[in-house]
Amino acid sequence: GAEGSTLMSYFTKNQIQALKPKITFSTLRDLQCPVLQSNELQGKPEESCSTEELFEWLGAVLNQVNLDNKSSSFLSTYCCPQPNTLVDQAFLCTITGFIIPDKIIQLLEQLCCYFGEPKLAHWLTLTVHGFADSPVSWRENEHGFHKGGENLYNFVVFRNLDYWLQMAVGTNDDCPP
Repeated sequence: GAEGSTLMSYFTKNQIQALKPKITFSTLRDLQCPVLQSNELQGKPEESCSTEELFEWLGAVLNQVNLDNKSSSFLSTYCCPQPNTLVDQAFLCTITGFIIPDKIIQLLEQLCCYFGEPKLAHWLTLTVHGFADSPVSWRENEHGFHKGGENLYNFVVFRNLDYWLQMAVGTNDDCPP
């Protein structure tokens, strides 16, 4: 209606434009991946890794940390948790921008369809990072933007369509109910 055309003229007059999310693809080769069992959240020694170990490993992979555990000019090293398996290649897609929840749900549903055909992967992940200054708030507490602003969640979907949901918020924020 009239309000819509007024709003559009405001955007045009002030040179505001819609931006599409930036999408990047990469293939990771010879990647050590943790062995996971959907029914073992705590992991089992020599059988599977825990949710915490996966979350830490995933952060390292997403930040392109070298996982070979060789020291060089830095103070610490990191390697894939045990047990793990060598994967010839893994596909990483990063979408940067404002993405509405409906699109995230749609993307998750499409990823679940991946297991509809015989595939080699035992699990896949979808990680969603909120902007540090987003107005995320749970239980009427203010979001700790000035203290880090962390807010993210991660779905780990298994071949049998069981899943884990991992959430992380800042130290001064409450977790969702």
